[in-house]
Amino acid sequence: MVLRDRFVISDAAWAQVAPLLPGKVGDRGVTAKDNRLFLEAVLWRVRTGLPWRDLPPEFGNWNSVFQRFRRWVRAGVFERIFERWSAEPDFEYVLIDGTIVTAHQKASGAKGGLSIRRSGDPAVA
Repeated sequence: MVLRDRFVISDAAWAQVAPLLPGKVGDRGVTAKDNRLFLEAVLWRVRTGLPWRDLPPEFGNWNSVFQRFRRWVRAGVFERIFERWSAEPDFEYVLIDGTIVTAHQKASGAKGGLSIRRSGDPAVA
């Protein structure tokens, strides 16, 4: 059972992107079963970082969700979604931490610098 109260996409955000998605009633071809549930599945996978095979069964068959994801990528659907949502940035789900961005130990601002010593080997001089 999918807990819709734990969805990431708010009703207001969904209202913005729903018209951009394929598979609506009136579109040519097959009407999508549940675009919002599919988009939640994609966001679940991005948030957790787990493989598609570990997708909870409540989202549907993992391979069907993955194939649909690939079709949407090729069709540029996610680009349209990002363009629509980028007009109103919301940094609630920025996922940057020390495991993603690392700095060299010398980037901490310690004094010092490059120090080159001459070799003691007469052949190098």
